[in-house]
Amino acid sequence: MTLGIVLPAAGASSRMRGRDKLLETVDGTPLLLRQTRRALTLGLPVLVTLPNETDMRAASLKPALAGLDTRAVPDAASGISASLRVAAHWAMEQGMDGLMIVLPDMPDLTAEDMQAVAALHADHPREVIRATDAQGRFGHPTLLPARLLPALITLGGDTGAREVIARETVRPCPLDGPRATLDLDTPEAWAAWRAAKG
Repeated sequence: MTLGIVLPAAGASSRMRGRDKLLETVDGTPLLLRQTRRALTLGLPVLVTLPNETDMRAASLKPALAGLDTRAVPDAASGISASLRVAAHWAMEQGMDGLMIVLPDMPDLTAEDMQAVAALHADHPREVIRATDAQGRFGHPTLLPARLLPALITLGGDTGAREVIARETVRPCPLDGPRATLDLDTPEAWAAWRAAKG
């Protein structure tokens, strides 16, 4: 039994007005590849869900393919739930004891953050673990125990795992600063983030 990590990358980037947020470069590397490499450093199985296996996102991942699983999400347009359904099937097929959801549009999330969530799961294997920012607001990564994976398969729409988590007691995993809640969905958010980084 082991944990799996999923980076849901099948969404449309609709708020970027023609740009793809997951192909924006950070330190010279496409964001999706950068965050996938960080996840792979944990030594756990990693899945990236994609709109299809031949688009630019898939191509950006080629340098990280060793040890990486990718799956196309045919109904990606229905929202993030489509990616989570694919990920839940993947995790259940392999008998995993939990699934960590790492949103790939959060550039400040580090491998150490992911490791902190995984470590908390080791101590509380039947609980939902969610990272929080310095103000205590819930964000990502989110880790769901195996007992909740069948519920993920029933999800619809674009609300993520909220419906499943709402029925659970959630154990927070505090992270410094805004790393757990800062995602970059618009050109303005990217510009502000880059300006802040200098």
